Amino acid sequence: MPVGCIVTAGTVDDCTKAVDLLEGMKAYTLFADKAYDTDSILEYAKKRDMKIIIPPKKNRIIQREYDKELYKKRHLVENAFLKLKGWRGIATHYAKRSSSFLSAVIIRCIFLWLA
Repeated sequence: MPVGCIVTAGTVDDCTKAVDLLEGMKAYTLFADKAYDTDSILEYAKKRDMKIIIPPKKNRIIQREYDKELYKKRHLVENAFLKLKGWRGIATHYAKRSSSFLSAVIIRCIFLWLA
């Protein structure tokens, strides 16, 4: 289930806002795909004693280990995005303002939590 959201410009990498999104959340494990294998995210997770389940990028000099069996559960994150994008306005970004888009996402999240 979604627990947070940050709206950015379409040209902004998601990984640059990951730490901002995680700030203030209590979590024991951090699931993410290879795109989130950045030093800043890994540092943040280590400081908060999170178990890191992020496959290393191929260009990492030192390849770190991760729990491959647990990583298979990351599909649940993708399922949450699938449910969010079930609303056409979210999937196609019909909103002209970021505040309108964020409002639509929040409303959809409320419906998901209530279901």
